Amino acid sequence: MGNRFAKFAALAVSLMMSGVALAQQPPTGQPHAWGLDFQAPATKKMADIESFHVMLLWIIVAVTLFVLALLIWVMIRYNRRANPVPSRTTHNTLIEIVWTVVPVAILVVIAIPSFKLLYANERIPPDIELTIKAIGKQWYWTYEYPDNGNFTFDVNMLSDEDAKAAGQPRLLAVDNFVVVPEDTKVRVIVTADAVIHAWTVPAFGVKIDAVPGRLNELWFQVDEPGIYYGQCSELCGAKHAFMPIGVKVVTKEEYAAWVAAQQAAAGIPVEAPQKTAAIR
Repeated sequence: MGNRFAKFAALAVSLMMSGVALAQQPPTGQPHAWGLDFQAPATKKMADIESFHVMLLWIIVAVTLFVLALLIWVMIRYNRRANPVPSRTTHNTLIEIVWTVVPVAILVVIAIPSFKLLYANERIPPDIELTIKAIGKQWYWTYEYPDNGNFTFDVNMLSDEDAKAAGQPRLLAVDNFVVVPEDTKVRVIVTADAVIHAWTVPAFGVKIDAVPGRLNELWFQVDEPGIYYGQCSELCGAKHAFMPIGVKVVTKEEYAAWVAAQQAAAGIPVEAPQKTAAIR
């Protein structure tokens, strides 16, 4: 029995240490083992969302602990044995003012940064530098680059074997990446064919429905090159779980070379980029 317990304890310690090692891995724009919080933010808006989340968490903890303390105090102080003759007080002006004013003040504290975040996410900056169109289909994504000759390509999920060979994560691996330049304001116009989808990249702090017959839009700016993954976040049918999104952020020089290669493959003459008007 002692040997079995020692082996079990050693296995538990080994698993715990491996979990700590995995948790300390650098962020990669994707979920990772033993992760307990959001993915590392890749945009300022996602950093602001995370800060707002932490503020809300502390408020929730404080309110929960306060209510728990009140409940424990009431159960101990005013149970039948400790307080056999209950008070007949029916009103207390001070307490009623406090329990009305304090929740209102808490809601105001929550509302101000919340409205700021909503405005920052909904308002498309006037100085957008690149526009991409994402079309959700059954069950893959099609992308168009109207600012660069309107070349188009489809994105499908890789099988487990192909994902492993490509060094990409399972169920998030894609055969083509959405390529965008670093330090660039990018607008994504989102729509769908046949059913509703949702274009979501958690590390960017963006998520919007792709609705047939309607154009929605979002924007982001990533300052560091890297690969970031997302998925369709709307229940869209049998292969809903197999519509990954892969965004590859590269330097501006690498982006120019990639665009030239895409245009050459599509037989599009190289022209100066054309700005696409915002949707209103």
